[in-house]
Amino acid sequence: MTLILDMLTSAAILFIVATGLLTIFGVLKIINFAHGAWLTVGAYCAVATAHMGLNPWLALPLAFAAGAVLGLLTERFIVRPLYSRPLDAILATWGLGIVIGQLITLWFGRDVQFTANLIPGTVDLLGTTYSAYRLFALVAAIALGLGFSYLMEGTRLGLSARAVIMNETLARALGLDTAKIRTVTFMIGTGLAGLAGVLLTPLTSTDPTMGVAWLVGSFMLVMVAGQSFGALALACLLLGGAQVIVSTYVSPILGGITVAVLAAIILRISPKGFSRA
Repeated sequence: MTLILDMLTSAAILFIVATGLLTIFGVLKIINFAHGAWLTVGAYCAVATAHMGLNPWLALPLAFAAGAVLGLLTERFIVRPLYSRPLDAILATWGLGIVIGQLITLWFGRDVQFTANLIPGTVDLLGTTYSAYRLFALVAAIALGLGFSYLMEGTRLGLSARAVIMNETLARALGLDTAKIRTVTFMIGTGLAGLAGVLLTPLTSTDPTMGVAWLVGSFMLVMVAGQSFGALALACLLLGGAQVIVSTYVSPILGGITVAVLAAIILRISPKGFSRA
C-alpha cells in the first residue's frame, strides 16, 4: 500500500510542477526554460515568509502573485518580441533563469534553507501510516487538474485560449485579443510555477539551483504530453510511478533519471508522445 501511495503522490507532485510549463507551451508554443527559476522564486517566498514569522500558508498566494508579476514583465519585455523565433525565446528564457538564480544567491546566499511543513504528521489510511502532506499534494494535484478543466472548458478565457491553440490567425480575425491572451496565459503559467515551488519546500531542501532538476523532468513530461493536460496526468502517473519503482527496488540514483530516460524512449517510438491519439 505504501508503494502505491508513493507512486500516486509522486505523480501528483510531478503534475503540479509541470502544469505551469504545459500552460505556456500549449498556447504560446514556447518552452519556458526559466520555469525552474520561477519554482525557485516560489520556494524562496516560503523561506521569506518563514523568516518574517508569518503563517506559512501565506506563501502560496505570495508565490503565485510574485510568479505572475515576474511573468508579466518577462512576457512583455523578453518573450513577446521572440514569438516568431522560438529557438531564440528558449535561449532567452534559459539565460533569464540563470540570472534569476544568481540574484537569489546574492540575496539569500548559497546555504540550503528549510521551511516548516504545511501539514505535519501522518495519517492512517487503509491500515498504512502515511505522510499527511504527501496526501495533501495528491488532493492538490486533483484539484488543479479539475480547475484547469473548468478553466479551459467553462470560461471565456479558456475558450479564447483554445481558439488561439487551434488557429491563432483565425482567432485574431474573429476579433480576439491574442496578445492579451498570450500575456494572461504566461502569467498563469509562471504563477503556477511559483505556487509549485512553495508546495515543494516541505519535500526537499531549498537552494538557488533547486529548480534545475525539476525543470528537466518537467520538460520531458511536457514533450510527452504535447498540449493535453489529460496526457500530462497520464505521463506523470506512468513515468512517476516507474521512478518510484526503480528508486525503491533498484537504485535511487537510477530512479532520479527514470523520467528523462523513459520520456526519451517514448518520444523515439512516438514523436508526438501521448498526444498522438
